[in-house]
Amino acid sequence: MNDPTARKSAAEPENAGLAPEADQLDPLAEAQRQAAEFKDKLLRTLAEMENLRKRTEREVADTRAYAIAAFARDVLAVADNMHRALDAISDELRQSADNKVKALVEGVDLTERELMKILERNGVRKFSPQGEKFDPNLHQAMYEVADGSAAPGTVAQVIQAGYMLGERVLRPALVAVAKAAPKAPTSANDNSQQDAAD
Repeated sequence: MNDPTARKSAAEPENAGLAPEADQLDPLAEAQRQAAEFKDKLLRTLAEMENLRKRTEREVADTRAYAIAAFARDVLAVADNMHRALDAISDELRQSADNKVKALVEGVDLTERELMKILERNGVRKFSPQGEKFDPNLHQAMYEVADGSAAPGTVAQVIQAGYMLGERVLRPALVAVAKAAPKAPTSANDNSQQDAAD
């Protein structure tokens, strides 16, 4: 029992002479795996940053282009009222009015035209879709009208013109849409005459 080799073999683990265990990794392979992982994270982060930069540029451009939308909508109410005021004055009244009234009407007319020029200069464009095919993205239907002169589904009457700001609808046009004219019902006399002819 006092054998020194026996003590030595008892102190050594059983698999001391074998290769390293499978759960121990090669330090070089581990470093390469981590480097690949960090490279993947870096590439993903760079792609996300590029997407964020492009999205921010688009949002800034949209904000610049459409920042006046709320103000323009408010100004449209003024333009509509000026247009209604001018429409309320008939041609006969304009011709028979005295010079002061004529000057007032001309002043309002010039002011309306100048207002429309300013709106157009700032990207606000008026559109009146008379006779066009009804588009729910651009038009708001107020009612349908039986109009034999217009094709069904087209704008038969423009109640209020619409406005665009760039490529966006600032205010849809209020329109009446043409529907097919009702078919004339056949009367009982027409049916009896047709039966007699048969």
